[in-house]
Amino acid sequence: MKSLLTTILLLTATCCFAQKNKTYNDSLKAYQQQYVSSHEVVKGGDRKYFRFFTIDKNFKVLCRFERSADTSVVRMKTSGKTIPQKDFRRYGKLIFIIHDTTLQLTVYQSTPVKQNDPYKDYLFIPFTDLTTGEATYGSGRYIDIFTTDIKNNEVVIDFNKAYNPYCAYTTGYNCPIPPRENYLAIAINAGEKAFAKATH
Repeated sequence: MKSLLTTILLLTATCCFAQKNKTYNDSLKAYQQQYVSSHEVVKGGDRKYFRFFTIDKNFKVLCRFERSADTSVVRMKTSGKTIPQKDFRRYGKLIFIIHDTTLQLTVYQSTPVKQNDPYKDYLFIPFTDLTTGEATYGSGRYIDIFTTDIKNNEVVIDFNKAYNPYCAYTTGYNCPIPPRENYLAIAINAGEKAFAKATH
């Protein structure tokens, strides 16, 4: 009887885990479909060239957030010629673990930020990793969060939602290039891959 009860509990736990994982995967698939169908730059038939890694919940991570004491302006280089650099301030730092490796990313905030700026709560996380220039876009990818996402000095970031800058699809944009401090020395096999259609 005890053995039977243990088996039932294990099966119940497995089913619950599978259901939660399915729900997560379904929500990410819906997110990707919305991302593709509403993209501002890639239109019509070209949308078939979007590619994504297989959804992997291991790349959804809880991060410790440390507010930056250094709020000096960071002049981030861009891929464009009309605006060769854009100004940001270091807002804070994220520390997290993926595959037993402790990593960190700097979080940036656009400057200047005014009280009535609709983007005043928007935070920008550009990054590169070992897939950059191979499976993913050669200048790196982005993740967005908001100041309101940070609670008790913690925030969740989901690399399955990492996306390409507009420059990955066409010319004419001035996309910030992730600085060296946001290079991750592992492969982030999650989120958007390199666009499958030649753009240049």
